[in-house]
Amino acid sequence: MNIRAGQTYHKPDTILIAIIVAITVFGLISLLSVSGPIGYARFGDAYFYLKGQLFGLALGLAAFLYFSRTDYRRWKKYAFGLLVFSVLLLTLVFIPGLTAGYGQSRSWINIFGYSFQPSELVKLCFLLYLAAWLESRKEHLKTIAQGTGPFLIVLGIIAVLMMLQPDFGTLSIIGATSLIVYFIGGGSFRHILVIMLVSAAAFALMLWTNPYQQDRFRCLNDPEFSRDKACYQVNQSLIAVGSGGLFGRGLGESRQKYMYVPQAVGDSIFAIIAEEAGLIVSAALVALYLGLFYRGYLVAKHAADEFGRILAIGIASWIAIQAFINIGGIINIIPMTGVPLPLVSHGGSSLLAALSALGILVNISKQTKTF
Repeated sequence: MNIRAGQTYHKPDTILIAIIVAITVFGLISLLSVSGPIGYARFGDAYFYLKGQLFGLALGLAAFLYFSRTDYRRWKKYAFGLLVFSVLLLTLVFIPGLTAGYGQSRSWINIFGYSFQPSELVKLCFLLYLAAWLESRKEHLKTIAQGTGPFLIVLGIIAVLMMLQPDFGTLSIIGATSLIVYFIGGGSFRHILVIMLVSAAAFALMLWTNPYQQDRFRCLNDPEFSRDKACYQVNQSLIAVGSGGLFGRGLGESRQKYMYVPQAVGDSIFAIIAEEAGLIVSAALVALYLGLFYRGYLVAKHAADEFGRILAIGIASWIAIQAFINIGGIINIIPMTGVPLPLVSHGGSSLLAALSALGILVNISKQTKTF
């Protein structure tokens, strides 16, 4: 490995790696327990979803090892290409013959019989672009012409493409993460407040014109108003969580996984975890996500350069925000948006993107100045 002047390498953050391994292993065990009845009912194979996850995990681990061993600074020179790649990925879902819609969303493409969600990779590609762009514009970020304006243009392009799918859950993750790294990178706090106000107004307009999204907010305020339709997933998830109590029914003993909770292997897997493992283990899983964010914050704090600092806090924020949106929707403290629980929910696209990003975070931790 070539080491540049002033550049030092040391052991990676072993606590960070241990947390990543713990969440991933916990996810496999949970999926094994949850997916049996669903896999058998739909495909005649109780291990169908586990096999798919193991394939995704193999790809994800390969990506994790590659990115953790590749100097993160290398990705700066591909920044604009990654932005273009992000836009191209998001346009693939509109191509007839490739698009694969699920429910209300057209966020997937079908390649040789395998489904793939391009927006998952966009989270990483767009973040890499933003980190490089923010570092290069450090002295001008507080201006509209060279800072806030260009930032809004590129974020707006991504947002429009995602709203057309529509995929508001992933858009909220990308939007929140982008604002965080923009602020960390040196953006104007006043401009960020204006962006948030304008975004809130646009969101209100979207709700006013979209009854489907209105129902999600009505379910947040009153899960009883449409128990068998709009609020069905929320109600069944709350039943599962409440049934778990303090210690849970026991591994494999869930009742709600028998086709009662929609998307039990995907977006709603936390509900089944809470039912089988109970409050204590569920809280421990939440603590692992908080621990991952804290270790990511420490990596960012001691990063060797501005690019690494912005990138580290962006990756840590992305995982934490996505976990919060997923778990918050399950326990009905925020509207349910349908995003996977990082490293736990079934889905090769999500697993590949998350492990790739975490591999970069580990590489940054190998080059921190002090720790």
